[in-house]
Amino acid sequence: MGLPKAHRLKNWRDFRTVYKQGKRFHGQQLVLIVHQTTLAKQPTQIGISISRKVSKKAVVRNKIKRRLRHICRLFLPNMKHHWQVIIIVRSDAAKCEYEDFLRELKQLLIKAEVLYGH
Repeated sequence: MGLPKAHRLKNWRDFRTVYKQGKRFHGQQLVLIVHQTTLAKQPTQIGISISRKVSKKAVVRNKIKRRLRHICRLFLPNMKHHWQVIIIVRSDAAKCEYEDFLRELKQLLIKAEVLYGH
């Protein structure tokens, strides 16, 4: 099960805007790019970018994306509105476990001040 439609970042123009104007936060396996939008009542949108450098096998890349989408669904109730977030997976992430992604993504979202209460 993926993210709800309202929370998906899909348009290439939106990706380009976040890449150009967003602020970057680096971790061991993930890079987080966040951009605050000015549109009223827009929920936080999340996009995941994973290249073939992570793994040549689509099965491995899709497994990582499924894990990250699940983690994002867990954090959605605690995320502030009006943010666009891109999660970039680094090449050494293929050997990471679910708990590693969970811990690192939470730290990056706290550092980016996208989560409430942190």
